[in-house]
Amino acid sequence: MFRNYLKVALRNLWKSKGYAAINIIGLAAGLGVCLLIVLYVTDEFSYDRYNANADRIYRIDADINFNNTQIDAVATPQLMGPTLARTYPQIQQMVRFRSPGDILIKKGNDRINDHHAIFADSTLFQVFTIPLIQGDPNTALNTSHSIVIDESAALRYFKSTDVVGKTLEIGSDNTLVKITGVFRDMPENAHFHFSFIRPLRDGYRGDATWLSNNFTLYILAQPGVSRAALQKDVNQCVSINVGRELQSMLHTNEAELEKAGNHFRYPLMPLTDIHLHSNKQAELEANGDIQTVYIFSIIAALILLIACVNFMNLSTARSANRAKEVGIRKVAGSTRGYLIAQFLTESVLLCLFSLLVALGIALLLLPYFNQLAGKELHVAALFSLRFLLILLALALLVGVLAGSYPAFYLSSFQPIQVLKGRIASGFKSSWLRSSLVIGQFIISIGLIVCTIVVYRQLQYIRSRAIGFNRDQVLVLHNTYAFGDQNVKTLRKDLVNMAGVTDVAVSTDMPTQTAGYDQDGWFRTPSLDAKQIVVATTLFVDDHYVPTLGMKMAKGRNFDITQFKTDSSAIIINEAAAALLGFKDPVNQTLWHAGDSMSSVPYHIIGVVKDFNYSSMHDRIHPLLMQFADNFGAVAIRFRTTDVFGLVGQIEAKWHAIQQGIPFNYTFLDDDFNKMYEAEQKTSRLFITFAVFAIFIACLGLFGLVTYAAEQRMKEIGIRKVLGAHITGIVGLLSKDFVRLIGIAALIAFPLAGWFMYKWLQSFAYRTNISWWIFFAAGGAALLIALLTVSVQTIRAAVANPIRSLRSE
Repeated sequence: MFRNYLKVALRNLWKSKGYAAINIIGLAAGLGVCLLIVLYVTDEFSYDRYNANADRIYRIDADINFNNTQIDAVATPQLMGPTLARTYPQIQQMVRFRSPGDILIKKGNDRINDHHAIFADSTLFQVFTIPLIQGDPNTALNTSHSIVIDESAALRYFKSTDVVGKTLEIGSDNTLVKITGVFRDMPENAHFHFSFIRPLRDGYRGDATWLSNNFTLYILAQPGVSRAALQKDVNQCVSINVGRELQSMLHTNEAELEKAGNHFRYPLMPLTDIHLHSNKQAELEANGDIQTVYIFSIIAALILLIACVNFMNLSTARSANRAKEVGIRKVAGSTRGYLIAQFLTESVLLCLFSLLVALGIALLLLPYFNQLAGKELHVAALFSLRFLLILLALALLVGVLAGSYPAFYLSSFQPIQVLKGRIASGFKSSWLRSSLVIGQFIISIGLIVCTIVVYRQLQYIRSRAIGFNRDQVLVLHNTYAFGDQNVKTLRKDLVNMAGVTDVAVSTDMPTQTAGYDQDGWFRTPSLDAKQIVVATTLFVDDHYVPTLGMKMAKGRNFDITQFKTDSSAIIINEAAAALLGFKDPVNQTLWHAGDSMSSVPYHIIGVVKDFNYSSMHDRIHPLLMQFADNFGAVAIRFRTTDVFGLVGQIEAKWHAIQQGIPFNYTFLDDDFNKMYEAEQKTSRLFITFAVFAIFIACLGLFGLVTYAAEQRMKEIGIRKVLGAHITGIVGLLSKDFVRLIGIAALIAFPLAGWFMYKWLQSFAYRTNISWWIFFAAGGAALLIALLTVSVQTIRAAVANPIRSLRSE
């Protein structure tokens, strides 16, 4: 029996090749895009789950509110980790990280600036699943001047992974370090990636106070210990140790802090939540965003819904043409069950064909999708048994749902009524089809609105006054390898070059993604906790402000040649001036805690206009600039049309001062754009998905208008004989669809507007949603729909009326 169903289904599909092709392509396009988004979402949720103890690992973060300054950072005191592991039995182990960044490695006569270096405790391999292929994980990081590298680094430098016992020369001083282990490259779905790991003792020995937060800390809980129980232990540890230092250094306690609305808290962040739920200062790497995952999941569902609606629309529309077939089959003895099975078989068969085409589309688009999303998703994931079973179940579900309406509706007809032609058909007769078309264009118009708003926000970010001039600024990185004196020599040579207008030396560039130093500054020399202001501190030279095109609101810039006292001077931003509450902050004094908590005075010489030194997701917070030698980077402002020629001259100066150090530079405007790379990816994906959604909706619309024209062919012939013009007939066939798109627009506008309003709330500085965006989105959808409809309506309008009138 099934063989007969299949044979009849194939014959019917072949008989209506055009409609079958539209149905298959439309559904396949929706399924293909949905597959890619499902791969993306699955990958996002898989982060860090490869760790054997992923459900027992937590990161401890800092949540500090002090005198109206909020700090949310991936940072803890140096002593917290060892104290927790030693004092609280529920904590099995801990590991601390410090200073992720680059590493200078000597290879032959060259020096290579390599990436992803970190300092870590020797307990690293007891907390995280990082398999060693050479070396002992229990001792690999136990001794000073040792290093553990990943297999890719081993192959780069030694062309072998059998390198334990060999040495590397690192840093500008050619420090010899012994390789004590080689580990497998960290998986792509990890929230941090290191290639070089050195013992923590080699990187940091200093500030051991509980009020200084400089370490990234992870803890491994004992099996069966709840997050709440761990948080209780951490809170107790903080209360004892931070409380003691608050009393001795700031002469206050937790109760007084809480009463004033301040707090020192260290919440636990589950390892598997970090990638999608954490976007704090000093993240080891840029993370994903759960909102983006939700958005793309919704888009996948909406695109699939459009494709399924198309499928159901065309299935129900074409089913009316088979009413007489149903009548004859019933007269010939077919049961209702047989007819239902026949329609469902055809529908499911179409869906299975669509599934095969969808897999082809997904394979074809995967490289492009990886480029758009910044991913490395693999083809193999599409063909895993679980994934294929889910796809098969989805195809069967869509087939049954799409085929159920014509199957149950047509099979219920009385044969005598069908054969007498009493079953009405046509586009106007189906409220269901009208509703489905409206639903499709609600989604399409909504996606167009969202795409325009996302694009406008990115344009706003690029064009908004950010307080510094990022154009025509070249940044040289890792100049710490030169040493202080050589950097000063380099700066002197660069300033004298043609085309260079100014040069600043400072590690703290306003586009860096790593966290800046946060320091406490006091209004009085008594270091009274009630008078403290926690502010971001940048260490800069006297050329920083003019080189980066910043403007002074009051006072002056540093000038160490004329004012020797500027070595103990500071410049504050307008946000800090407002927080301090000085009527005129220039010439006022702030105090900083020096050695042994002695108070060191710093006089304010100027107020710089507010500038964005972090993402526009955050408001500009209080900031202080302190004069200091901080020579990790050099910013060069230039004015020339021969940019590449200038870069070549700068590189020559670089190598003339010190051979072997790799020349590494970026442009400040590129660094700025990288801060919004996630939003740019979102924008590109939005545009791509919107195009697909509109394409699928228009494909269905094309099929429906073709069907509507067929149903009204005799009417069109009569109208033409009676003198109707082509434009009138085109309008007649188009007006129903225009009305439906108008209804869809009225529903889509408030929904998309609300959704984008919520998205824009994540930006402290954002564009507005103008009325013309909705007008443009509705107009674009209407124009595209009319172009789609006109192809068939004009064809029907210019057809010879004699053929349609002779048809019966």
